[in-house]
Amino acid sequence: MRIYKEFFLEAAHLLPSAPAGHPNARVHGHSFRVRVAVDGEPAADTGVVVHFDDLEGAIADARDALDHRFLNEVEGLSAPTLERIAIWLWERLKDRLPGLAEIQVARDTCHEGCVYTGPRACATRAAE
Repeated sequence: MRIYKEFFLEAAHLLPSAPAGHPNARVHGHSFRVRVAVDGEPAADTGVVVHFDDLEGAIADARDALDHRFLNEVEGLSAPTLERIAIWLWERLKDRLPGLAEIQVARDTCHEGCVYTGPRACATRAAE
């Protein structure tokens, strides 16, 4: 079974890899939607995989580290693409959320996003 919690954040960034003159090479902002998914079986005594309050508590620190920030200045995000934001979140949450299965990061303003299922799942797919 998979459960998830979504949260939203506002942040600015620029993409150092963007060509000179491209809008993404300049500082700009986005509204981001993040979905954190956890796999597991409901506990016999509680009937839940993870209590949503506990899930919220685990992601609060990560959300605070990104919300209303200049992402290029966040340690580990000097080139904050959607892909790197998803990996950064995974690394930040993997020890706090047993069963972490998926991180989705989307720019609602651009209708684009990234789904990250962890390093092992990505490596397995690449080998196929």
